[in-house]
Amino acid sequence: MPPAKKRTRSYDSAKTRAAVLAQIRNVREAVAGLTPQQLDGPTRLGEWTVRELVAHLTMAVGSLARKLGEPEPAKQNLVLLDWPFVTATQAATIDEDTRAIDTGDLPGLYARTAALYEERVAGASDDRLVPTRFGAMTLADFLVTRTVELIVHTDDLNAATGLDIPYDRQALAACTRLLADALAVKAPGGAVEVRVPPFAVVQCVEGPRHTRGTPPNVVETDPLTWVRLATGRVDWAEALEAAQVSASGERADLSGLLPVLG
Repeated sequence: MPPAKKRTRSYDSAKTRAAVLAQIRNVREAVAGLTPQQLDGPTRLGEWTVRELVAHLTMAVGSLARKLGEPEPAKQNLVLLDWPFVTATQAATIDEDTRAIDTGDLPGLYARTAALYEERVAGASDDRLVPTRFGAMTLADFLVTRTVELIVHTDDLNAATGLDIPYDRQALAACTRLLADALAVKAPGGAVEVRVPPFAVVQCVEGPRHTRGTPPNVVETDPLTWVRLATGRVDWAEALEAAQVSASGERADLSGLLPVLG
């Protein structure tokens, strides 16, 4: 795991809380209209069908609500910028837990998940420690990770079904920023400026630090393309070929640093 730097970016917790709820509602509305045939269709996530994908989306939010019902851990041992690099360590367990979800009543499952989230998150303090698969995090930090889960898997669901489920702007912003900051942790430095307007700008990669004028090494893309690159949904060369990302300068090749999400 790359060493986490001190957290420098702040997130508006009230907006993040609302964004998580808004995005699960966006998905809930779309899932209600899926046919059995669509639910049994394939996804880009290995052996997962659409049914398993939509079940996992409830787990991403429901786990937070359920964890708030457990005793608070004695101490924090995971910070926000650690999270992107440890997610892969529990992939097998996450897959097993997802497959164990009862999907016989998906509308009911989504309704219960949203209701439990609203009930338990509303009155909880940002500093409240939450036990997760990877360690104890503050609620404020864990909420930001939920935006990544929701945006990434909403995009997976859109790709699998041809739906056009909207992305809550605040959820997309938080997701984009965390993944951009994770890149800066993975490749610290100031030689390359990565721009993901309108949400994030970070500097990364060892080399001469730029201070004035136009940076000599610049990468720029849109938020969804960045999310796909950072999570391995889109290949760097493929994105360049499709003009979904621009890269100028001899150091502006991020292919060896992607994906950043474990």
